[in-house]
Amino acid sequence: MVTRITSNDKTTQSYRGRGHSTNIPGRFEKTVTELDSGISKFDSNIVLTEISSSSAKSILSKNHSPDVPFERSLNIYRGCEHGCIYCFARPTHSYLDLSPGLDFEQKIFFKANAADLLKKEFLNPNYVVKTISLGNITDTYQPVEKKLRITRDILKLMLEYKHPVSMVTKSALVERDIDIMKKLAEQNLVHVAVTVTTLDKSIAQRLEPRAATPQRRLKVIESLSKANIPVSVLVAPIIPVLTDGELEDIIATASDAGAVGANFVMLRLPHELKTLFVDWLEKEYPYKAKHILNRLKEMHDGELYQSSYGKRMRGSGEYAKLIEDRFALACKKHELHKDLHHLDENKFVRSNRRVKQLEMF
Repeated sequence: MVTRITSNDKTTQSYRGRGHSTNIPGRFEKTVTELDSGISKFDSNIVLTEISSSSAKSILSKNHSPDVPFERSLNIYRGCEHGCIYCFARPTHSYLDLSPGLDFEQKIFFKANAADLLKKEFLNPNYVVKTISLGNITDTYQPVEKKLRITRDILKLMLEYKHPVSMVTKSALVERDIDIMKKLAEQNLVHVAVTVTTLDKSIAQRLEPRAATPQRRLKVIESLSKANIPVSVLVAPIIPVLTDGELEDIIATASDAGAVGANFVMLRLPHELKTLFVDWLEKEYPYKAKHILNRLKEMHDGELYQSSYGKRMRGSGEYAKLIEDRFALACKKHELHKDLHHLDENKFVRSNRRVKQLEMF
């Protein structure tokens, strides 16, 4: 049995650098205790991040969704310190008996044996090569990676075994590994997507409190492009009314920075994220909240979210079609049509180390 202590006070204080200020109960928790109005669980305006290691038994996840362009993914971290309020991965913390709210940003878990497990996969005689995607659940370059360097170890393995890898990030830390990615790019073994949600710094500070600024992400695109590393822009999530008007500008500025491809995803609100986002919206943008939520419902048959394939990433209806058309026209104008997902899966080597066969006599 798990007891989650929450506050029922709508004026609960905010915590500097955090996307959400409370710990709402996860959907699997059996007991919830509410504090009296005005009493906060925390008595400080600063909430420190807790980093914990875990030993995974397997490292690769298989994808069966037709909505995403990859079959395999590798996720090093659970939870994310970037604190993006819209993050669709927040509800995964419920599986750990933790809150998708503040816990998701504050309590980060990393797979200490990730590189060892991946190497074991590569050495398996039955292993079949498929491009591995990094950072599709939580950012593979979030702040703790600067110290742990697990992503860098993974990329070293990709280079050693000549294995294709795609990445998505909103962190400037990705520039640290340009030396490895440049060698991968020379063999058509890497693609990087940089997420840009908004170009408005004030909106970004509220949406993504510990992520790189929009302008810094454009510099990342420029750095990768100058190193001849294929880079695209991921406009995600598009939030109706709040950020949708920036779609064309984001694509234009990303193109100017060197992006050669683009994609977009509409705002997704699975499970507890509905409550988290609506609470945040009513606090940060009270005069736009109703309009934003009505637009979301318009795309999901009257609901805030639908999880069905084909609708969960893009929605449906007239507004969704308008976004699709605007995106297509912007990409055509700036020639962002290059398909960066077809990496070379034929260069893979089982091992670069040849073992001399022992003589029987």
